[in-house]
Amino acid sequence: MSSARPTGGATSRGIAFSRPADCAQRQRVHGSCAGCEVRDIAACSAIPSRELHELEQLGGKIRLSPGTTLVREGDARTEVHTLVSGMARQVRLLPDGRRHVAGFLLPGDFIGFSAASHHRHSVEAVTESVLCSFSLPSVRRLRERYPDFDANLFEQACGELDKAGSYLTALARMTPVERLSAFLLHLSGRQHALGGRENHVDLPMTRADIGDHLGLTIETVSRTFSRLKQEGVLYFEHPHHIELRDPPRLRELAGL
Repeated sequence: MSSARPTGGATSRGIAFSRPADCAQRQRVHGSCAGCEVRDIAACSAIPSRELHELEQLGGKIRLSPGTTLVREGDARTEVHTLVSGMARQVRLLPDGRRHVAGFLLPGDFIGFSAASHHRHSVEAVTESVLCSFSLPSVRRLRERYPDFDANLFEQACGELDKAGSYLTALARMTPVERLSAFLLHLSGRQHALGGRENHVDLPMTRADIGDHLGLTIETVSRTFSRLKQEGVLYFEHPHHIELRDPPRLRELAGL
């Protein structure tokens, strides 16, 4: 993969896509949006099925390998994206050089809906990921034409604000056990809603990612996992696949 950042991008039906240096090749969407894995939960679900051809004309597909970057913090905001499959993380570099993982994105999440002219976070693929990409002018036209689409975006933005408030509360008041317990319950619930196993959570991210998300050192994260396993609250043989053995106790520990 090239290390140089191209100044331009491929054009599809008049839409120019920029290409970040470590981003995989972008491709035109092929086939019907009706067969999209996240059709029922993404913001574009508000667009009637009979008019999905418009999405197919405007959208582009992006495939990202693990560790590659979709957008960088400070880049001009020219596109928005829907995560179709995989997992991504939102990352911000703090003034003292520390890394803050603001959140983990799952299929159906919409990326880049903001009033800011530049991206506030870098977005990096945690796993092999596929996203649909639309230029900002295209999204503006869709919002004007489909009020329910605009309402879906507003609802998601409100949800992001709620999550940010909960996160700040967690950092200010929760112990490491409380933070990790709440994180596992939250992610398990989201994955179950997407078809994952109940009382199970997949953690493809590293322990360092979790620590940078929860405001903990990697050593504290590892010790807390071990403590919860020893107490029978969790069970795992592989660090990326966790069984929630005692969800009521985990909710008690999280203060939920």
